[in-house]
Amino acid sequence: MVKLVIQIPCLNEAETIAATVADLPKAIDGVSQIEILIIDDGSTDDTVAAARAAGAHHVISNGANRGLAQSFQRGLDAALRLGADIIVNTDGDNQYHGADIAALVRPILDNKADIVVGDRRTETIEHFSPLKKRLQKAGSGLVSALANADVADAVSGFRAFSRDAAMGVTVRSSFSYTTETLIQAGRRRMRIASVPIRTNKVERPSRLFRSIPQFLVRTGRTMLRAYAMYEPLKIFALLGIALMLAGAAPVLRFLVHYLAGDGEGMIQSLIIGGVIMLIGAISAMFALIADLVAYNRQLLELTLERVRKIEYELDTQRNASKKRLPIEKLREELKAIRARTGS
Repeated sequence: MVKLVIQIPCLNEAETIAATVADLPKAIDGVSQIEILIIDDGSTDDTVAAARAAGAHHVISNGANRGLAQSFQRGLDAALRLGADIIVNTDGDNQYHGADIAALVRPILDNKADIVVGDRRTETIEHFSPLKKRLQKAGSGLVSALANADVADAVSGFRAFSRDAAMGVTVRSSFSYTTETLIQAGRRRMRIASVPIRTNKVERPSRLFRSIPQFLVRTGRTMLRAYAMYEPLKIFALLGIALMLAGAAPVLRFLVHYLAGDGEGMIQSLIIGGVIMLIGAISAMFALIADLVAYNRQLLELTLERVRKIEYELDTQRNASKKRLPIEKLREELKAIRARTGS
């Protein structure tokens, strides 16, 4: 039996959540059970009521607005507690076609992928500007390089996770989960696949960012932080080497003039070069420290993953015991009846 939980992070989506839920598939070949989970990120409208009326099975609330990334992580944790074998994340603004979920989960069902990302094929979307299309292509290429995986649409929120992949993902960003989870998954050698999907035109502006420059800055910062968590030695070592080489240039300039007999006026080159080289050496030392910190983080991630697996097993056993309880009561009543009747 395969249980699919479709999670939908929502913030004031009362106008679209009913259509989003109604568009979700009721049955998928290879999936025995489908449940819908709403993560309410502090909505001030009737999002929750509309979602329940539309048929959502579960609703969890953040109380206050925590942001998309943390709502996504809460959804993963809740879906795992519900016993999900596959988790699909979609948006509450009805941007994606629910029927495409069948294609999204197929590589996981066939054991060909751990994470599947829906490729919106942004080059074919008419209401995307040429600049946005170029930025999307460049950004996906950069994420692919950082994650060491081929990702066609890195910022697509329409994606599926196997149970093991969901247990191994930890989102710490307060902005967006899209690039961070891919870099994490790629660096942990999870199998990432892409499948083409369809989209609907969304009229309202994004609530995640106010402008493209803000999106680029915050996404770039998230990507750098995520990559640095797994490759700090490479980043700081390259920075240190670059600084030492930059500092060597004025030092060599001083030495050339000094050997030529006119180095008295070049002392400033020696000082500047020496300071830059010293900063480079310090950066190289930081590389070793950061590498040890990253190794410790990886141990913590493995510990957290094992804790999640233990919690999942406990929840599974607890749910199974609840299901067995009525049967056990019936057996006890049957024994009592037999004792009274002598049969």
